[in-house]
Amino acid sequence: MKTVSQNVRSGSNAMNRFDLTKRLVSKLKADEAVIGGIGNSNFDLWAAGQRPQNFYMLGSMGLACPIALGVALAQPKRTIFAIEGDGSLLMQLGCLATIAMINPPNLHIIIMDNGGYQITGSQPAATKYDTDLVAMARGAGLKNSQWVDDETAFEAFVDAALRSKEPTLAGAKIDMKAAVATTERNPFRIRDNFTRGIAPDS
Repeated sequence: MKTVSQNVRSGSNAMNRFDLTKRLVSKLKADEAVIGGIGNSNFDLWAAGQRPQNFYMLGSMGLACPIALGVALAQPKRTIFAIEGDGSLLMQLGCLATIAMINPPNLHIIIMDNGGYQITGSQPAATKYDTDLVAMARGAGLKNSQWVDDETAFEAFVDAALRSKEPTLAGAKIDMKAAVATTERNPFRIRDNFTRGIAPDS
């Protein structure tokens, strides 16, 4: 398993969340579903291209992975990506063990880790220090978990995930740049669009 370099762990080689999100969306070809976590994770997903198969989580931390798990179980033939921030994942670490236990082959997780709670004032998170979410994911049983240390490695992860027959997880150290847009705050429309977007005949 590839290990992260010290440069990436310290943030000196940080990537940009919006750039990575665009790279992910550009590779989606078969109505894959993408669940964007609260705040900047879904803001950049919104800005990268609004798709009916995207779900934008509003108002609750840590739910991107649990929602993605539910969709993956309900639609086992559809590939599902969850994009979650490090602060949000820290609020819901138990979901990693649940995902590993259930082992959905079509679920893939991307952790955008900038070491802080950016949207609430950039307060430092545990991930700014020694907390390693990829190591925690492996410890939870998600053996196909890795850090990606540059954009090429990120794209390789997405390509592999689209072919994979087991759950995967990638952590990416990102910068603290603000999101380029804000998701429309209409939860009913988000729900209805996503429901239609992942309908069995979609």
